[in-house]
Amino acid sequence: MVTGDVEKRLWAVADQLWANTGLRPGEFSVPVLGLIFLRYAEKIYAAAEEKLGPIGSGGRRKVSKDDYLAEGVIFLPENARFSYLQTLTEGDVIGLAINEAMKAVEEENVDLKGALPRNYVQLGNKVLLELIKLLGPVDLSGDAFGKVYEYFLGNFAIKEGQKGGVFYTPESIVKLIVEIIEPYHGRIFDPACGSGGMFAQSADFVKRHHKTAMEEISIFGTVNRP
Repeated sequence: MVTGDVEKRLWAVADQLWANTGLRPGEFSVPVLGLIFLRYAEKIYAAAEEKLGPIGSGGRRKVSKDDYLAEGVIFLPENARFSYLQTLTEGDVIGLAINEAMKAVEEENVDLKGALPRNYVQLGNKVLLELIKLLGPVDLSGDAFGKVYEYFLGNFAIKEGQKGGVFYTPESIVKLIVEIIEPYHGRIFDPACGSGGMFAQSADFVKRHHKTAMEEISIFGTVNRP
Protein backbone atom coordinates (compact mmCIF):
# COMPACT_ATOMS: atom_id res chain seq x y z
CA MET A 1 0.00 0.00 0.00
CA VAL A 2 1.21 3.51 -0.74
CA THR A 3 1.43 5.61 2.42
CA GLY A 4 1.75 9.34 2.65
CA ASP A 5 5.50 8.98 3.31
CA VAL A 6 5.96 6.93 0.13
CA GLU A 7 4.08 9.53 -1.90
CA LYS A 8 6.35 12.21 -0.50
CA ARG A 9 9.51 10.22 -1.27
CA LEU A 10 8.32 9.56 -4.82
CA TRP A 11 7.59 13.23 -5.31
CA ALA A 12 10.94 14.31 -3.84
CA VAL A 13 12.82 12.23 -6.42
CA ALA A 14 10.57 13.30 -9.31
CA ASP A 15 10.90 16.94 -8.27
CA GLN A 16 14.69 16.66 -8.25
CA LEU A 17 14.64 15.10 -11.70
CA TRP A 18 12.40 17.90 -12.98
CA ALA A 19 14.76 20.54 -11.62
CA ASN A 20 17.49 19.23 -13.90
CA THR A 21 15.41 19.28 -17.10
CA GLY A 22 14.87 23.00 -17.63
CA LEU A 23 11.25 22.24 -18.56
CA ARG A 24 8.19 24.10 -17.36
CA PRO A 25 6.11 22.17 -14.79
CA GLY A 26 3.40 21.47 -17.37
CA GLU A 27 5.94 20.06 -19.81
CA PHE A 28 7.22 17.66 -17.16
CA SER A 29 4.01 16.82 -15.28
CA VAL A 30 2.02 15.39 -18.20
CA PRO A 31 4.59 12.74 -19.21
CA VAL A 32 5.22 11.80 -15.56
CA LEU A 33 1.51 11.33 -14.94
CA GLY A 34 1.36 9.29 -18.15
CA LEU A 35 4.01 6.91 -16.81
CA ILE A 36 2.15 6.57 -13.50
CA PHE A 37 -0.96 5.70 -15.48
CA LEU A 38 0.91 3.10 -17.55
CA ARG A 39 2.33 1.52 -14.40
CA TYR A 40 -1.20 1.25 -13.00
CA ALA A 41 -2.67 -0.03 -16.28
CA GLU A 42 -0.20 -2.92 -16.36
CA LYS A 43 -1.10 -3.84 -12.78
CA ILE A 44 -4.75 -4.20 -13.82
CA TYR A 45 -3.82 -5.96 -17.05
CA ALA A 46 -1.67 -8.49 -15.17
CA ALA A 47 -4.57 -9.32 -12.87
CA ALA A 48 -6.82 -9.92 -15.89
CA GLU A 49 -4.14 -12.04 -17.55
CA GLU A 50 -3.92 -14.21 -14.47
CA LYS A 51 -7.67 -14.74 -14.63
CA LEU A 52 -8.12 -15.13 -18.39
CA GLY A 53 -4.75 -16.43 -19.51
CA PRO A 54 -2.40 -14.87 -22.07
CA ILE A 55 -3.64 -13.90 -25.53
CA GLY A 56 -3.88 -17.01 -27.70
CA SER A 57 -4.08 -19.45 -24.80
CA GLY A 58 -6.99 -21.79 -24.14
CA GLY A 59 -8.57 -24.72 -25.91
CA ARG A 60 -10.77 -24.52 -29.00
CA ARG A 61 -11.68 -20.94 -28.11
CA LYS A 62 -8.53 -18.90 -27.78
CA VAL A 63 -8.27 -15.95 -25.41
CA SER A 64 -8.46 -12.72 -27.42
CA LYS A 65 -8.24 -8.99 -26.93
CA ASP A 66 -12.05 -8.88 -26.76
CA ASP A 67 -11.96 -11.02 -23.62
CA TYR A 68 -9.81 -8.40 -21.92
CA LEU A 69 -11.97 -5.53 -23.09
CA ALA A 70 -15.04 -7.38 -21.78
CA GLU A 71 -13.40 -7.28 -18.35
CA GLY A 72 -13.14 -3.49 -18.62
CA VAL A 73 -9.36 -3.71 -18.85
CA ILE A 74 -7.20 -1.36 -20.88
CA PHE A 75 -5.57 -3.66 -23.44
CA LEU A 76 -1.79 -3.42 -23.50
CA PRO A 77 0.29 -4.79 -26.38
CA GLU A 78 3.71 -6.03 -25.28
CA ASN A 79 5.61 -2.90 -26.32
CA ALA A 80 3.20 -0.74 -24.31
CA ARG A 81 3.70 -2.44 -20.96
CA PHE A 82 5.66 -0.84 -18.16
CA SER A 83 7.62 -4.06 -17.73
CA TYR A 84 8.84 -3.71 -21.33
CA LEU A 85 10.02 -0.16 -20.63
CA GLN A 86 11.96 -1.52 -17.66
CA THR A 87 14.06 -3.62 -20.05
CA LEU A 88 15.30 -0.56 -21.96
CA THR A 89 18.84 0.69 -21.47
CA GLU A 90 20.81 3.87 -22.07
CA GLY A 91 21.60 2.57 -25.55
CA ASP A 92 17.92 2.84 -26.51
CA VAL A 93 16.03 6.00 -27.39
CA ILE A 94 13.79 5.81 -24.31
CA GLY A 95 11.59 8.77 -25.19
CA LEU A 96 10.78 7.35 -28.61
CA ALA A 97 9.99 3.95 -27.10
CA ILE A 98 7.57 5.49 -24.59
CA ASN A 99 5.94 7.60 -27.31
CA GLU A 100 5.38 4.40 -29.29
CA ALA A 101 3.99 2.71 -26.19
CA MET A 102 1.45 5.49 -25.65
CA LYS A 103 0.53 5.40 -29.34
CA ALA A 104 -0.03 1.64 -29.16
CA VAL A 105 -2.30 1.99 -26.11
CA GLU A 106 -4.45 4.56 -27.91
CA GLU A 107 -4.66 2.40 -31.05
CA GLU A 108 -5.82 -0.61 -29.05
CA ASN A 109 -8.25 1.35 -26.84
CA VAL A 110 -10.22 3.85 -28.90
CA ASP A 111 -11.68 5.60 -25.83
CA LEU A 112 -8.18 6.80 -24.96
CA LYS A 113 -7.48 8.35 -28.35
CA GLY A 114 -5.76 11.69 -27.85
CA ALA A 115 -5.54 11.27 -24.08
CA LEU A 116 -1.95 10.10 -23.63
CA PRO A 117 1.21 12.22 -23.85
CA ARG A 118 3.72 11.90 -26.70
CA ASN A 119 6.42 14.36 -25.61
CA TYR A 120 8.82 11.98 -23.90
CA VAL A 121 11.81 12.61 -26.14
CA GLN A 122 12.37 16.06 -24.64
CA LEU A 123 12.91 14.58 -21.17
CA GLY A 124 16.07 12.72 -22.18
CA ASN A 125 17.23 9.16 -21.55
CA LYS A 126 18.73 9.71 -18.10
CA VAL A 127 15.62 11.31 -16.61
CA LEU A 128 13.28 8.74 -18.16
CA LEU A 129 15.36 5.80 -16.95
CA GLU A 130 15.30 7.25 -13.44
CA LEU A 131 11.53 7.77 -13.57
CA ILE A 132 10.98 4.19 -14.75
CA LYS A 133 13.28 2.94 -12.00
CA LEU A 134 11.43 5.09 -9.45
CA LEU A 135 7.96 3.86 -10.37
CA GLY A 136 8.83 0.21 -11.01
CA PRO A 137 8.65 -1.14 -7.43
CA VAL A 138 5.64 0.96 -6.38
CA ASP A 139 2.48 -1.00 -5.63
CA LEU A 140 -0.41 0.91 -7.22
CA SER A 141 -3.15 -1.58 -6.34
CA GLY A 142 -6.36 -0.58 -4.60
CA ASP A 143 -6.68 3.17 -4.05
CA ALA A 144 -2.91 3.71 -4.14
CA PHE A 145 -2.98 4.80 -7.78
CA GLY A 146 -5.48 7.55 -7.06
CA LYS A 147 -3.49 8.77 -4.06
CA VAL A 148 -0.19 8.95 -5.92
CA TYR A 149 -1.80 10.52 -8.98
CA GLU A 150 -3.62 13.13 -6.91
CA TYR A 151 -0.51 13.92 -4.85
CA PHE A 152 1.62 14.45 -7.95
CA LEU A 153 -1.07 16.48 -9.72
CA GLY A 154 -1.47 18.74 -6.71
CA ASN A 155 2.26 19.31 -6.32
CA PHE A 156 2.68 20.06 -10.01
CA ALA A 157 -0.11 22.63 -9.63
CA ILE A 158 1.86 24.30 -6.84
CA LYS A 159 5.00 24.31 -8.98
CA GLU A 160 3.11 25.90 -11.86
CA GLY A 161 1.87 28.61 -9.52
CA GLN A 162 5.38 29.29 -8.27
CA LYS A 163 6.44 29.92 -11.87
CA GLY A 164 3.85 32.66 -12.16
CA GLY A 165 1.50 30.75 -14.42
CA VAL A 166 -2.13 29.84 -13.95
CA PHE A 167 -2.40 26.11 -13.46
CA TYR A 168 -5.05 24.19 -15.29
CA THR A 169 -5.50 20.50 -15.89
CA PRO A 170 -4.75 19.70 -19.56
CA GLU A 171 -7.64 18.27 -21.54
CA SER A 172 -5.75 15.02 -22.11
CA ILE A 173 -5.37 14.53 -18.33
CA VAL A 174 -9.04 15.31 -17.70
CA LYS A 175 -10.04 12.77 -20.35
CA LEU A 176 -7.75 10.18 -18.79
CA ILE A 177 -9.18 10.76 -15.31
CA VAL A 178 -12.71 10.33 -16.67
CA GLU A 179 -11.76 7.05 -18.34
CA ILE A 180 -10.39 5.82 -15.01
CA ILE A 181 -13.36 6.78 -12.82
CA GLU A 182 -15.91 5.61 -15.45
CA PRO A 183 -18.82 7.94 -14.59
CA TYR A 184 -21.61 5.80 -16.02
CA HIS A 185 -24.16 7.07 -13.48
CA GLY A 186 -24.47 9.27 -10.41
CA ARG A 187 -23.30 12.65 -9.10
CA ILE A 188 -20.01 14.22 -10.17
CA PHE A 189 -18.33 16.80 -7.97
CA ASP A 190 -15.36 18.89 -9.11
CA PRO A 191 -14.06 21.16 -6.30
CA ALA A 192 -12.07 23.26 -8.80
CA CYS A 193 -14.17 23.02 -11.92
CA GLY A 194 -12.80 26.03 -13.80
CA SER A 195 -14.27 25.88 -17.29
CA GLY A 196 -16.11 22.62 -16.56
CA GLY A 197 -13.90 20.31 -18.61
CA MET A 198 -14.44 17.38 -16.23
CA PHE A 199 -18.19 17.72 -16.64
CA ALA A 200 -18.00 17.95 -20.43
CA GLN A 201 -15.73 14.90 -20.67
CA SER A 202 -18.00 12.95 -18.30
CA ALA A 203 -21.03 13.77 -20.44
CA ASP A 204 -19.13 12.64 -23.52
CA PHE A 205 -18.19 9.40 -21.73
CA VAL A 206 -21.86 8.66 -21.03
CA LYS A 207 -22.81 9.47 -24.63
CA ARG A 208 -20.13 7.12 -25.99
CA HIS A 209 -21.69 4.36 -23.92
CA HIS A 210 -25.03 4.92 -25.64
CA LYS A 211 -26.84 6.65 -22.80
CA THR A 212 -28.13 10.18 -22.18
CA ALA A 213 -25.95 12.31 -19.91
CA MET A 214 -28.83 14.38 -18.56
CA GLU A 215 -30.56 11.20 -17.43
CA GLU A 216 -27.54 9.41 -16.02
CA ILE A 217 -25.41 12.02 -14.26
CA SER A 218 -25.77 15.22 -12.25
CA ILE A 219 -22.94 17.67 -11.72
CA PHE A 220 -21.89 20.27 -9.16
CA GLY A 221 -18.64 22.04 -8.44
CA THR A 222 -16.77 25.02 -7.10
CA VAL A 223 -14.85 27.59 -9.11
CA ASN A 224 -11.69 28.72 -7.32
CA ARG A 225 -11.04 32.46 -7.54
CA PRO A 226 -7.69 34.14 -6.90
